[in-house]
Amino acid sequence: MFFIWATAKCKGKNYFTWRGPKPEIFISNPELIKEIFSKNYDFLKPTSNPLLKILAAGLVVYERDKWAKHRKIINPAFHMDKLKHVVAAFYMSCSEMMSKWGNMVHIEGSCELDVWPYLQDLTSDAISRIAFGSSFEEGRIIFELQKQQAVLIMQAVRSIYIPGLRFLPTKRMRRMKEVDKEVKASIRAIIDKREKAMEAGKANNDDLLGILLESNFKNIQQHGNTDFGLSTEEIVEECKLFYFAGQESTSSLLLWMIVLLGRHLSWQARAREEVFRAFGNDKPDLDGLNHLKVVSSDELSSNLTNCHFNICSDQSSKKVTMNLNEVLRLYPPVPSLARTVHQETKLGDLSLPAGVQLLLPILQLHHDREIWGDDVEEFKPERFSEGVSKASNGKLSFFPFSWGPRICIGQNVAMLEAKMALAMILQRFSFELPTSYAHAPHTALTLQPQHGAHIFLRKL
Repeated sequence: MFFIWATAKCKGKNYFTWRGPKPEIFISNPELIKEIFSKNYDFLKPTSNPLLKILAAGLVVYERDKWAKHRKIINPAFHMDKLKHVVAAFYMSCSEMMSKWGNMVHIEGSCELDVWPYLQDLTSDAISRIAFGSSFEEGRIIFELQKQQAVLIMQAVRSIYIPGLRFLPTKRMRRMKEVDKEVKASIRAIIDKREKAMEAGKANNDDLLGILLESNFKNIQQHGNTDFGLSTEEIVEECKLFYFAGQESTSSLLLWMIVLLGRHLSWQARAREEVFRAFGNDKPDLDGLNHLKVVSSDELSSNLTNCHFNICSDQSSKKVTMNLNEVLRLYPPVPSLARTVHQETKLGDLSLPAGVQLLLPILQLHHDREIWGDDVEEFKPERFSEGVSKASNGKLSFFPFSWGPRICIGQNVAMLEAKMALAMILQRFSFELPTSYAHAPHTALTLQPQHGAHIFLRKL
């Protein structure tokens, strides 16, 4: 990212470079970014590394009509009215983590711990519950295998690139194929069991898989043709994506939230005061989470049907947390996005030939002094008190979950889980950064702490 900042300082916000043999243009103009996101049939996602497709394919890599079909069928699983049941799943997962932390501080009333592995386990456990519900234990095993797969793939991606190496039966490649085969077989078994239950009228449609299968069945029935539905293999890929997208982004968001509130204790105190005012020591519920003001400035969207608007957009009444918005501004889970020019086209005053790759540097835009002011590097949640549009001077310069038709379908899940976890932590503990904390964000699959995140935890 230093290269991007340094080059932009010398050459301006839109500049050209080469990524090996491929031409690449960095786009930091908010109006051009808005045009790119809006024309998702013209500006496509670049072809991803084949190894990454082993980890997660599905909706995130599809384009045009195939993407539209998958999005339509998957959307119902992420409507807020369908997500009410996930609050209980989040609560169970958070309670397990709270119990572990409570045991650690039980004797002396305080302790120092690295929260990063706990948050990874929390989000992995939570996505297992909400994705597979009654098949939670099988889901846990599947997602544990997915975690192993992610490590293997990142090792392969970061190693020296040798053309054709992925086709050779190396120890790593053999293990990756074994894990992929086991994951797919396990998910197919769960799907088969659910489909038989649906045929017998005993389906349980209160988890993501159940809602997805129900939506898929209705779409096929409506058109009278299986071509309008998803195949079993396509549903398997979407289930694999549930883990990758649901676990990685939420754990990153929670981690940087705790780090920043551990550094800015006055904001931690304000958030805790509001949580106690809303819930006392009781279990946080959906209605209360949606009406928090310091933690939340308005309620989450009731649905994601209109995908042309950002969840953080004022126009769509989707103001989310001031605190979480500021965390997402400073530490977006994904530092940049890329698009490819499919055919010769115009973008503003730029004439772009086919094959050019466009890089949209989210992190750079979120730290742009011209947009956010001289205090851009400071943690100031109050900048979002009047909404994102006011904070960003009406420009599309805040898009941690992307924007437009391809905005992240799981953003409501991520925000709801983050609010539940934060509320439960604040009810039970205070925390601050110790002198041993080493601040070193780095990009793995998402923006993560290179050396973990140690906090000093005290029981209230």
